[in-house]
Amino acid sequence: MHLTVSSPVQSLAELQRVAATPLAEAMPWPSTYDLIRASAKVHADRPALTFLATGEVGGPSTTWTYGQLLQGIHQTANLLHSLGVQPTDVVAVMLPGGLAYHLALWGGEAAGIVQPLNPLLSEDKLVSLLRASGAQVLIAHGVDDDSQMRAKALRLQSQCPALKTILLVNPEGGPLPQGDALPTGVQDFHAARALQVSDRLLSGRVFQATDIAAYFHTGGTTGAPKLARHSHGAQVFTAWANAQMQGFQASDVTLNGYPLFHVAGVLPGALCSLAVGMHILIPTPSLFRNREVIANYWRLVAHHGCTLMSGVPTVLAALAAVPLAGADISRLRAVRTGAAPLPPELALRFEQAFGLQINESLGMTETAGLSTVAPPGLSAPAGCVGWPLPHARVRIVGLNSDGQATDQTLPAGDKGMVLYQGPNLFSGYLDAAETARSFTPDGWLITGDVGFVDEHGRLHLTGRAKDLIIRGGHNIDPKVIEDALGAHPAVELCAAVGAPDAYAGELPVAFASLKPGAQVSEQALLAFTAERVDEAPAKPKRITILERMPVTNVGKIYKPELRTLATGAVVQALVDQVYGGKAMRPRVTAQGDLPVSVNLERNGPADLQHELQALIAALPVKVQVIIGD
Repeated sequence: MHLTVSSPVQSLAELQRVAATPLAEAMPWPSTYDLIRASAKVHADRPALTFLATGEVGGPSTTWTYGQLLQGIHQTANLLHSLGVQPTDVVAVMLPGGLAYHLALWGGEAAGIVQPLNPLLSEDKLVSLLRASGAQVLIAHGVDDDSQMRAKALRLQSQCPALKTILLVNPEGGPLPQGDALPTGVQDFHAARALQVSDRLLSGRVFQATDIAAYFHTGGTTGAPKLARHSHGAQVFTAWANAQMQGFQASDVTLNGYPLFHVAGVLPGALCSLAVGMHILIPTPSLFRNREVIANYWRLVAHHGCTLMSGVPTVLAALAAVPLAGADISRLRAVRTGAAPLPPELALRFEQAFGLQINESLGMTETAGLSTVAPPGLSAPAGCVGWPLPHARVRIVGLNSDGQATDQTLPAGDKGMVLYQGPNLFSGYLDAAETARSFTPDGWLITGDVGFVDEHGRLHLTGRAKDLIIRGGHNIDPKVIEDALGAHPAVELCAAVGAPDAYAGELPVAFASLKPGAQVSEQALLAFTAERVDEAPAKPKRITILERMPVTNVGKIYKPELRTLATGAVVQALVDQVYGGKAMRPRVTAQGDLPVSVNLERNGPADLQHELQALIAALPVKVQVIIGD
């Protein structure tokens, strides 16, 4: 059976009608392999994937049909099977954007369990992830270039005893260059798969919806590895439900600039499209991180006849600064965003500049990439992420003074923690204790998002519980500050965080980056924002203008780094308070995720050092004090 969809869901009644279809009838595929095979049967000669080698319009590209994609998936799965990979074995993937990534993903899931890796993570982090999963095979970038991925992959093999085989991928699509001497345990991916049968799975595997398809790393870039397990059924449900909610068609064309080590790129960005026979464009190996792709985005949309577009708010903010310059984007019928709150000012800018309405969705790694959707055409304010997927439920519960979920269910309109239940819930983390912490006693996933449900049953997000600024026991929603600051015409991106305070615990501060060519003082932004924040405790104490807002590899604003900067500013103010204009002032370091550190001279004035250390000790965060020579 192949998936066909009529039109986007536009009302609660339509959603209920979709949900009335029994799941067994609506989505008969037990696995991602069966889903793609069903699409290939109907759309064998239609384009499935096109890789754009550059960000130039009309530049070199390579297209695979659905038939060719399925053949490559068969070859990849059969290669892995010949290497001894069984359904419970793990195949890790460390590749840039490209066609081969789809072979690794879907061929890997057809043979075993796929573990996409973020190649920008540190080597120590990658080692810890591979050891945690016990991956036996790594499919990795196979040429020496600026990415250093090949060298990193070969070093990983020596540090991970379970990693028996590395398959190196030539990004050009053929065998590796002649004379490339491969170490023991390393093979040429494309050369080896070309020797495999391409019309079927030699394993004869019979899939169950409960079989684990993938391990996705979640929890940011610090701390112990958190590997979330996805079942085939969860991933297939996301594809089916998203297509139903948004009215995807086989005639649609989309540009997927999300990285494929991230759940957004793999499931809402790829599998949902493959489920209906859509054409997916892959914009260069570095995707939306390629400045040429952003600069030419509207011309690429026009050239390829894109009908759908999506990106995180930071990407959309960058695109908002790119003029159409005559590009015909009339085929675009829907714009999707998620992963972070959509600033109302950005939504308005998009509508005024391009005539496009941005619709939001809520997704998590733990919900196989999607929980709620605001379908195209639904008129909703920024922050409204729409209805829960069919067969899924959302519940809002109260927060305690620490920002943690309680068991008190709140009525419509009241803000609290968002809980979720649905067929695409993940199968837990590899760490059972971590899994237990993520669910309520009665089985609801604690999403970490704060929001409310309106009278139409739609979910509205206001932020993340961990991002709440807790001032003297009073919970401050950073979105209140961000919406006010983001309304300033000079501001491109902004974020509010809590700065440590010895008395109040946290005080609200904000950071902003400006639009190209814009000029405004920090004091002017502070006055502008304070005037628009009604709640007195939420008025920010300080606004700092940054040349560039820190973002994750997926494009979300990276608040841990902003908290570090905020803490550094507080500590610097304490140094100024204690030392005044004295020459032997301690040096304060605040960078990235590292703890803020203060360097004291060993022979410095003891009374001042003791006074400063006492003030630092009173702060509710860890600050590293280093006594130098």
